[in-house]
Amino acid sequence: MKLHRFEDASQFYERVKDYLLSHEALHSLLLGICNTLIRHPQRYDCQSYLATVEMDGNIIAVAMRTPPRRLLLSKIEKFAAVEALAQDLHYHQEQLPGVSGLVAEAFAFAQAWESITGQSYRLLNQLRIHQLDKVQPISKSSGYLRLGTEDEYLLLLDWYKAFAIEAFGAVEGSEERSLEHHLSQNTLYIWQDEVPVSMACGKVSTPNGGWIGPVYTPPEYRRKGYASSCVAALSQTLLDRGCRYCSLFTDLANPTSNHIYQAIGYQRVGDWNDYSFSENTAI
Repeated sequence: MKLHRFEDASQFYERVKDYLLSHEALHSLLLGICNTLIRHPQRYDCQSYLATVEMDGNIIAVAMRTPPRRLLLSKIEKFAAVEALAQDLHYHQEQLPGVSGLVAEAFAFAQAWESITGQSYRLLNQLRIHQLDKVQPISKSSGYLRLGTEDEYLLLLDWYKAFAIEAFGAVEGSEERSLEHHLSQNTLYIWQDEVPVSMACGKVSTPNGGWIGPVYTPPEYRRKGYASSCVAALSQTLLDRGCRYCSLFTDLANPTSNHIYQAIGYQRVGDWNDYSFSENTAI
Protein backbone atom coordinates (compact mmCIF):
# COMPACT_ATOMS: atom_id res chain seq x y z
CA MET A 1 0.00 0.00 0.00
CA LYS A 2 1.42 3.39 -1.04
CA LEU A 3 0.31 6.97 -0.46
CA HIS A 4 0.87 9.50 -3.23
CA ARG A 5 0.62 13.27 -2.81
CA PHE A 6 0.00 15.63 -5.71
CA GLU A 7 1.00 19.27 -6.15
CA ASP A 8 -0.81 19.80 -9.45
CA ALA A 9 -4.61 19.62 -9.46
CA SER A 10 -4.81 18.61 -13.11
CA GLN A 11 -2.45 15.67 -12.61
CA PHE A 12 -4.38 14.68 -9.49
CA TYR A 13 -7.69 14.76 -11.36
CA GLU A 14 -6.34 12.66 -14.22
CA ARG A 15 -5.28 10.03 -11.68
CA VAL A 16 -8.48 9.97 -9.59
CA LYS A 17 -11.25 10.74 -12.08
CA ASP A 18 -12.08 7.13 -13.01
CA TYR A 19 -12.22 6.14 -9.36
CA LEU A 20 -14.40 9.09 -8.37
CA LEU A 21 -16.66 8.74 -11.42
CA SER A 22 -17.36 5.10 -10.57
CA HIS A 23 -19.57 6.52 -7.79
CA GLU A 24 -20.17 9.93 -9.32
CA ALA A 25 -23.06 11.17 -7.16
CA LEU A 26 -21.32 10.12 -3.94
CA HIS A 27 -18.23 12.01 -5.06
CA SER A 28 -19.95 15.11 -6.46
CA LEU A 29 -18.37 17.36 -3.81
CA LEU A 30 -14.85 16.08 -4.47
CA LEU A 31 -15.30 16.26 -8.23
CA GLY A 32 -16.66 19.80 -7.98
CA ILE A 33 -13.66 20.93 -5.92
CA CYS A 34 -11.30 19.34 -8.45
CA ASN A 35 -13.06 21.33 -11.14
CA THR A 36 -12.66 24.56 -9.17
CA LEU A 37 -8.99 23.90 -8.37
CA ILE A 38 -8.27 23.47 -12.06
CA ARG A 39 -10.44 26.26 -13.48
CA HIS A 40 -10.52 28.82 -10.64
CA PRO A 41 -7.50 28.21 -8.36
CA GLN A 42 -7.70 31.80 -7.10
CA ARG A 43 -10.61 30.74 -4.87
CA TYR A 44 -8.12 29.10 -2.50
CA ASP A 45 -5.34 30.85 -0.62
CA CYS A 46 -3.29 27.85 0.50
CA GLN A 47 -1.76 24.79 -1.12
CA SER A 48 -4.31 21.99 -1.23
CA TYR A 49 -3.75 18.52 0.17
CA LEU A 50 -4.39 16.05 -2.65
CA ALA A 51 -3.62 12.40 -2.05
CA THR A 52 -4.38 8.86 -3.12
CA VAL A 53 -3.76 5.59 -1.34
CA GLU A 54 -3.08 2.78 -3.79
CA MET A 55 -2.60 -0.97 -3.65
CA ASP A 56 -1.23 -3.01 -6.55
CA GLY A 57 -1.58 0.04 -8.76
CA ASN A 58 -5.26 0.54 -7.93
CA ILE A 59 -6.71 3.43 -5.95
CA ILE A 60 -8.37 2.42 -2.71
CA ALA A 61 -8.88 5.92 -1.24
CA VAL A 62 -8.79 9.58 -2.25
CA ALA A 63 -8.38 12.50 0.14
CA MET A 64 -8.57 16.24 -0.45
CA ARG A 65 -8.30 19.36 1.64
CA THR A 66 -8.44 23.06 0.77
CA PRO A 67 -7.24 24.80 3.95
CA PRO A 68 -8.65 25.97 6.27
CA ARG A 69 -11.51 23.56 5.58
CA ARG A 70 -11.94 20.00 6.80
CA LEU A 71 -10.37 16.97 5.14
CA LEU A 72 -12.65 15.32 2.56
CA LEU A 73 -12.62 11.57 1.99
CA SER A 74 -13.83 9.49 -0.92
CA LYS A 75 -15.50 6.13 -0.64
CA ILE A 76 -12.73 3.88 0.72
CA GLU A 77 -12.20 0.34 -0.53
CA LYS A 78 -9.78 -0.83 2.18
CA PHE A 79 -9.86 0.92 5.53
CA ALA A 80 -6.15 0.44 6.15
CA ALA A 81 -5.90 3.50 3.90
CA VAL A 82 -7.39 5.62 6.70
CA GLU A 83 -4.40 4.99 8.94
CA ALA A 84 -1.99 5.80 6.09
CA LEU A 85 -3.71 9.14 5.45
CA ALA A 86 -3.80 10.08 9.14
CA GLN A 87 -0.12 9.21 9.56
CA ASP A 88 0.84 11.22 6.48
CA LEU A 89 -1.07 14.30 7.60
CA HIS A 90 0.40 14.04 11.10
CA TYR A 91 3.93 13.59 9.74
CA HIS A 92 3.59 16.78 7.70
CA GLN A 93 2.28 18.67 10.74
CA GLU A 94 -1.11 19.36 9.20
CA GLN A 95 -3.53 21.10 11.57
CA LEU A 96 -6.93 19.60 10.86
CA PRO A 97 -10.18 21.23 12.00
CA GLY A 98 -12.06 18.04 11.16
CA VAL A 99 -13.01 15.47 8.55
CA SER A 100 -15.99 14.96 6.23
CA GLY A 101 -16.96 11.83 4.37
CA LEU A 102 -19.32 8.92 4.08
CA VAL A 103 -20.42 7.69 7.49
CA ALA A 104 -18.02 4.77 7.99
CA GLU A 105 -15.09 6.53 6.33
CA ALA A 106 -15.38 9.75 8.34
CA PHE A 107 -15.78 7.89 11.64
CA ALA A 108 -12.80 5.64 10.94
CA PHE A 109 -10.58 8.64 10.20
CA ALA A 110 -11.78 10.50 13.32
CA GLN A 111 -10.84 7.50 15.44
CA ALA A 112 -7.44 7.17 13.75
CA TRP A 113 -6.72 10.88 14.18
CA GLU A 114 -7.59 10.76 17.86
CA SER A 115 -5.34 7.74 18.35
CA ILE A 116 -2.39 9.43 16.65
CA THR A 117 -2.74 13.00 17.93
CA GLY A 118 -4.76 12.80 21.14
CA GLN A 119 -7.29 15.24 19.68
CA SER A 120 -10.87 14.32 20.47
CA TYR A 121 -13.58 14.40 17.82
CA ARG A 122 -17.19 15.52 17.82
CA LEU A 123 -19.96 14.81 15.35
CA LEU A 124 -21.03 18.13 13.85
CA ASN A 125 -23.49 17.33 11.07
CA GLN A 126 -25.29 14.30 9.71
CA LEU A 127 -26.06 14.88 6.06
CA ARG A 128 -27.64 12.96 3.23
CA ILE A 129 -26.60 12.98 -0.43
CA HIS A 130 -29.54 13.03 -2.83
CA GLN A 131 -29.71 12.58 -6.59
CA LEU A 132 -32.40 13.61 -9.05
CA ASP A 133 -32.77 12.33 -12.61
CA LYS A 134 -36.15 13.89 -13.41
CA VAL A 135 -38.00 16.77 -11.77
CA GLN A 136 -41.38 15.72 -10.42
CA PRO A 137 -44.32 18.14 -10.78
CA ILE A 138 -45.08 20.13 -7.64
CA SER A 139 -47.39 22.96 -6.71
CA LYS A 140 -45.39 25.96 -7.82
CA SER A 141 -45.33 29.01 -5.56
CA SER A 142 -45.78 32.49 -6.99
CA GLY A 143 -42.66 33.95 -8.56
CA TYR A 144 -39.94 32.89 -10.97
CA LEU A 145 -36.29 31.87 -11.11
CA ARG A 146 -33.65 34.39 -12.18
CA LEU A 147 -29.92 34.98 -11.80
CA GLY A 148 -28.65 36.97 -8.84
CA THR A 149 -26.93 40.27 -9.63
CA GLU A 150 -24.02 42.29 -8.30
CA ASP A 151 -26.50 44.97 -7.20
CA GLU A 152 -27.82 42.47 -4.63
CA TYR A 153 -24.39 41.75 -3.16
CA LEU A 154 -25.09 43.02 0.36
CA LEU A 155 -28.43 41.23 0.62
CA LEU A 156 -26.94 37.99 -0.67
CA LEU A 157 -23.95 38.26 1.64
CA ASP A 158 -26.33 38.54 4.60
CA TRP A 159 -28.11 35.43 3.34
CA TYR A 160 -24.81 33.59 2.87
CA LYS A 161 -23.76 34.37 6.44
CA ALA A 162 -27.17 33.42 7.82
CA PHE A 163 -26.93 30.08 5.99
CA ALA A 164 -23.45 29.45 7.45
CA ILE A 165 -24.69 30.14 10.98
CA GLU A 166 -27.66 27.81 10.55
CA ALA A 167 -25.69 25.06 8.81
CA PHE A 168 -22.31 25.22 10.56
CA GLY A 169 -22.94 27.16 13.76
CA ALA A 170 -20.77 30.12 12.79
CA VAL A 171 -19.65 32.30 9.90
CA GLU A 172 -16.70 30.54 8.27
CA GLY A 173 -14.99 33.61 6.80
CA SER A 174 -15.13 32.45 3.18
CA GLU A 175 -18.62 33.76 2.44
CA GLU A 176 -17.47 36.86 0.55
CA ARG A 177 -15.19 34.88 -1.75
CA SER A 178 -17.80 32.20 -2.40
CA LEU A 179 -20.47 34.78 -3.17
CA GLU A 180 -18.19 36.73 -5.51
CA HIS A 181 -17.30 33.51 -7.32
CA HIS A 182 -20.92 32.46 -7.82
CA LEU A 183 -21.95 35.90 -9.03
CA SER A 184 -19.04 36.10 -11.47
CA GLN A 185 -19.81 32.61 -12.83
CA ASN A 186 -23.59 33.16 -13.06
CA THR A 187 -24.27 30.23 -10.77
CA LEU A 188 -26.31 32.00 -8.06
CA TYR A 189 -30.06 32.04 -8.58
CA ILE A 190 -32.89 33.90 -6.88
CA TRP A 191 -36.53 32.98 -6.56
CA GLN A 192 -38.22 36.30 -7.16
CA ASP A 193 -41.74 37.01 -5.96
CA GLU A 194 -42.56 40.65 -5.31
CA VAL A 195 -39.10 40.73 -3.72
CA PRO A 196 -36.21 38.20 -3.60
CA VAL A 197 -37.38 35.42 -1.28
CA SER A 198 -34.98 32.48 -1.71
CA MET A 199 -31.59 31.65 -3.22
CA ALA A 200 -29.83 28.57 -4.50
CA CYS A 201 -26.48 28.06 -6.18
CA GLY A 202 -26.28 25.57 -9.00
CA LYS A 203 -23.68 24.57 -11.55
CA VAL A 204 -22.44 21.78 -13.75
CA SER A 205 -19.88 20.21 -11.41
CA THR A 206 -19.07 16.76 -12.83
CA PRO A 207 -18.92 15.27 -16.33
CA ASN A 208 -22.51 14.09 -15.99
CA GLY A 209 -24.01 15.99 -13.09
CA GLY A 210 -25.07 19.29 -11.63
CA TRP A 211 -24.59 20.37 -8.03
CA ILE A 212 -27.03 22.49 -6.05
CA GLY A 213 -26.12 24.29 -2.84
CA PRO A 214 -26.23 26.22 -0.71
CA VAL A 215 -29.98 26.80 -0.59
CA TYR A 216 -31.31 29.47 1.75
CA THR A 217 -34.66 31.09 2.46
CA PRO A 218 -34.93 33.79 5.14
CA PRO A 219 -37.23 32.79 8.04
CA GLU A 220 -39.91 35.34 7.12
CA TYR A 221 -40.38 33.69 3.70
CA ARG A 222 -40.42 30.06 4.78
CA ARG A 223 -43.35 27.63 4.55
CA LYS A 224 -44.56 29.27 1.36
CA GLY A 225 -43.02 26.81 -1.09
CA TYR A 226 -40.34 29.19 -2.30
CA ALA A 227 -37.37 26.86 -1.68
CA SER A 228 -39.15 23.95 -3.35
CA SER A 229 -39.99 26.02 -6.41
CA CYS A 230 -36.48 27.49 -6.56
CA VAL A 231 -34.70 24.12 -6.36
CA ALA A 232 -37.14 22.45 -8.76
CA ALA A 233 -36.67 25.18 -11.37
CA LEU A 234 -32.90 25.23 -10.93
CA SER A 235 -32.71 21.43 -11.16
CA GLN A 236 -34.65 21.54 -14.42
CA THR A 237 -32.35 24.30 -15.71
CA LEU A 238 -29.30 22.10 -15.11
CA LEU A 239 -30.96 19.07 -16.70
CA ASP A 240 -31.86 21.19 -19.71
CA ARG A 241 -28.18 22.10 -20.04
CA GLY A 242 -27.29 18.45 -20.50
CA CYS A 243 -26.77 17.17 -16.96
CA ARG A 244 -27.94 13.60 -16.57
CA TYR A 245 -28.67 14.19 -12.90
CA CYS A 246 -28.44 16.78 -10.12
CA SER A 247 -27.24 16.18 -6.57
CA LEU A 248 -27.39 18.03 -3.28
CA PHE A 249 -26.83 17.62 0.46
CA THR A 250 -29.57 17.80 3.07
CA ASP A 251 -29.26 18.04 6.83
CA LEU A 252 -30.84 15.01 8.51
CA ALA A 253 -31.73 17.26 11.44
CA ASN A 254 -34.04 19.21 9.12
CA PRO A 255 -36.91 16.90 8.13
CA THR A 256 -38.59 19.71 6.19
CA SER A 257 -35.79 20.06 3.65
CA ASN A 258 -35.52 16.30 3.26
CA HIS A 259 -39.26 16.06 2.57
CA ILE A 260 -39.46 18.90 0.06
CA TYR A 261 -36.51 17.67 -1.98
CA GLN A 262 -37.91 14.15 -2.08
CA ALA A 263 -41.18 15.60 -3.40
CA ILE A 264 -39.23 17.24 -6.24
CA GLY A 265 -37.68 13.89 -7.15
CA TYR A 266 -34.44 13.68 -5.16
CA GLN A 267 -33.58 10.23 -3.83
CA ARG A 268 -31.00 9.15 -1.26
CA VAL A 269 -27.70 7.80 -2.54
CA GLY A 270 -25.66 7.92 0.68
CA ASP A 271 -25.13 9.50 4.08
CA TRP A 272 -22.29 11.87 4.96
CA ASN A 273 -20.96 13.03 8.34
CA ASP A 274 -18.88 16.01 9.41
CA TYR A 275 -16.59 15.72 12.46
CA SER A 276 -14.66 18.46 14.20
CA PHE A 277 -11.40 17.95 16.08
CA SER A 278 -10.56 19.67 19.33
CA GLU A 279 -8.04 22.51 19.12
CA ASN A 280 -6.65 22.27 22.61
CA THR A 281 -4.10 19.59 21.81
CA ALA A 282 -1.16 20.43 19.55
CA ILE A 283 -0.05 17.94 16.96
